[in-house]
Amino acid sequence: MSALEKSMHLGRLPSRPPLPGSGGSQSGAKMRMGPGRKRDFSPVSWSQYFESMEDVEVENETGKDISFAKFYKSGSEGPVLLLLHGGGHSALSWAVFTAAIISRVQCRIVALDLRGHAFFPSLCRDVGNVVEAMYGDLPPPIMLIGHSMGGAIAVHTASSNLVPSLLGLCMIDVVEGTAMDALNSMQNFLRGRPKTFKSLENAIEWRCEGITSPEGSKSIVEGIIEEEEEDEEGSESVNKRKKEDDMETKKDHPYTWRIELAKTEKYWDGWFRGLSNLFLSCPIPKLLLLAGVDRLDKDLTIGQMQGKFQMQVLPQCGHAVHEDAPDKVAEAVATFLIRHRFAEPIGGFQCVFPGC
Repeated sequence: MSALEKSMHLGRLPSRPPLPGSGGSQSGAKMRMGPGRKRDFSPVSWSQYFESMEDVEVENETGKDISFAKFYKSGSEGPVLLLLHGGGHSALSWAVFTAAIISRVQCRIVALDLRGHAFFPSLCRDVGNVVEAMYGDLPPPIMLIGHSMGGAIAVHTASSNLVPSLLGLCMIDVVEGTAMDALNSMQNFLRGRPKTFKSLENAIEWRCEGITSPEGSKSIVEGIIEEEEEDEEGSESVNKRKKEDDMETKKDHPYTWRIELAKTEKYWDGWFRGLSNLFLSCPIPKLLLLAGVDRLDKDLTIGQMQGKFQMQVLPQCGHAVHEDAPDKVAEAVATFLIRHRFAEPIGGFQCVFPGC
């Protein structure tokens, strides 16, 4: 779980994703083969996928310094691919994709942790401010790549001209129509997931197996505390008992979510409303990667027919396309970069998608 609180403090990836070229599965866990063997859900170090981890301080509009969460870097030459994660995720969700794209084209990676998931214009300014803090007045060529909420941030950042050296834009599995429809059921989804975990391994196991079946395994259920319904009585004794139970839970289950997405609900509409037309209006080469063609809304369907952007559908993937199929996403992005002569291929990489 890339959004778990202590996994970031420990500097670890929350699971072992499949290595590029391994044809890995959605679960992203290391496998131990043989009868009677169990899968290993131990965390692995971020350094297996990124070259460095840094912090950056920037000034907001009032002149007050803000320390942003970590960002992860790889590569030393070529355009910068600035990666923006989805809601509830972190920069580490780009780990396996980073290793895959670096092996295909000459580029640099900056995977940024977004703060708080709050007021949308603030998140966009964060991206521009980080670019300025890192590169000053002469930033290198930059391509924004964002997944889900991060894709929306990338589009709004590009539309607002907050990255002066922007050369390309990529959205991964985010479409205005589908996203707006999904918001109605988002709170139910959030209430249905575990509230806390007793260990990183237990959280990783839930991510890999618990969400793929309605019931999950007994070991997973025993290791989590489900989200509890609010008590309607509101009595003092009930509240006191609940407070005591919460304290005990924190002792036995110290791992929780870094971002409480349910509390950001008032911002959800602003993340996605008007996104399709904004994406189409950006005057730079654009790439849209989807898990299914059914996700296209009317505006994007017309725009795609008019050739306003390049689209690639990656079947047999979940919403986190870049985690489920990092090699395929890397091939699509690498092909896009080479097609537009933004980057040079390395390692014998050859374009595999139409239009290259």
